[in-house]
Amino acid sequence: MSCRPIPESPTVLLTGGTGFVGRSVLKALVDAKFPVVNATRGKVTSSFPGVQEYAIQSLSEQIDWTTPLSGVDVVIHCAGRAHVMNETHSNPLQAFREVNVDATLKLAQQAAEAGVKRFIFISSIKVNGEETSDKRPFTSQDAPAPLDDYGVSKLEAEQALLALAAHTSMDVVIIRPVLVYGPGVKANFEKMLATVDKCIPLPFGGIDNRRSLVFIDNLVDLICVCIKHPAASNQVFLVSDDNDLSTGQILKGLALAMHKRSNVFSLPRFLLNCVAALTGKKEFLQRLCGSLQVDITDTRERLGWTPPVSVAEAFAITARHYQDKKRGPVHE
Repeated sequence: MSCRPIPESPTVLLTGGTGFVGRSVLKALVDAKFPVVNATRGKVTSSFPGVQEYAIQSLSEQIDWTTPLSGVDVVIHCAGRAHVMNETHSNPLQAFREVNVDATLKLAQQAAEAGVKRFIFISSIKVNGEETSDKRPFTSQDAPAPLDDYGVSKLEAEQALLALAAHTSMDVVIIRPVLVYGPGVKANFEKMLATVDKCIPLPFGGIDNRRSLVFIDNLVDLICVCIKHPAASNQVFLVSDDNDLSTGQILKGLALAMHKRSNVFSLPRFLLNCVAALTGKKEFLQRLCGSLQVDITDTRERLGWTPPVSVAEAFAITARHYQDKKRGPVHE
């Protein structure tokens, strides 16, 4: 069905506004002076003036979205059950499906019924797979090949949303980010910052891999472009900084940004494999030393979009925030 035009200043419903990505999206929407309904779990402790808050207990298909969707033009769905490193749920796939598929589709169905014009879904590169080989990056046209329950749930959500768009007047935009970093980043990227900050020697200088990353501001910029761009309708977009780096280059770049000595040296891969096997870190080594690249040519050409922040600038912003936080508040 034909999609209705999106107003110049659309009202946006945002989910996941307290998460790493959602917080930055919320700030960008406020800066753009868009009317915003911020749907968040639990009590909202801080917000922006003029933002309408809507509290939900948890993301599930039992939620009635009628009230927060009233008058909304665009939904940006950042919330979901995130990838879990040490899964404890007895049925992880079911847990991911309940949140990432069932709850997402319920929101989207009610959004279509409420007259929402566009639904932007933040998916994951894990829909494409875990690793690229032969220096052939993933593209948005590749056949999906998720290898874990999280990736499967994101793919199923994408498929359900595109099917919904096919028979309603609401269009869908799907964005698959690679690893997102920036001020306040956690998990493995924060560990890299801490390691570089301590000048710990790292044996990854000889690893000839390539990793695509995306700075949080670049991802948010693309999301904002997709709010109104007519060419985004019912498309899947991959996103990165468009500057792929080896693990050694990432570590050296962070050291430069933190004004630290780079202690990256080369060690044969077979020795790294042996150490990883002995310490039970084989999966961690794969994530660190394997390649995962994306080709964002289609994203750039279809939307006329270029990542606005360079990798060097992004590393500097991220490193400065990490070091400032480590030092703590300044007392005069």
